[in-house]
Amino acid sequence: MLTIQEALRYLPDGGRIVIIGSNVADCTPFAGMALYAASKSALQGLTRGLGRELGPRGITAVLVQPGPTDTDANPANGPPADRLRDITPLGRYARPDDIAATIAHLADDGGRHISGTTITIDGGLNT
Repeated sequence: MLTIQEALRYLPDGGRIVIIGSNVADCTPFAGMALYAASKSALQGLTRGLGRELGPRGITAVLVQPGPTDTDANPANGPPADRLRDITPLGRYARPDDIAATIAHLADDGGRHISGTTITIDGGLNT
């Protein structure tokens, strides 16, 4: 929130805010993740509020919630990977470029009328 407040001093009208969260805000697949899930759920309310408050300036705010994504911190061959793939309809981890493509769309003209909402990129895990 503090970063967003500071950025708003420089963000021109018509700018974009893309917040990165986690699909765990909507679906906690394993025990022991309650505090993490709560922190990610809070981003949903923040995004809705920013969408409402910044709309008059033409600034959009969108929360992107990636699901399991193949990164150094969460490799597709790590300990929980097989269990996550088994419960994900698309049957695979996302690649970082899967997430980046959506963010690029939101940051460009394609995102000019998407605001105050959440986009989950998780291969259907939360369905």
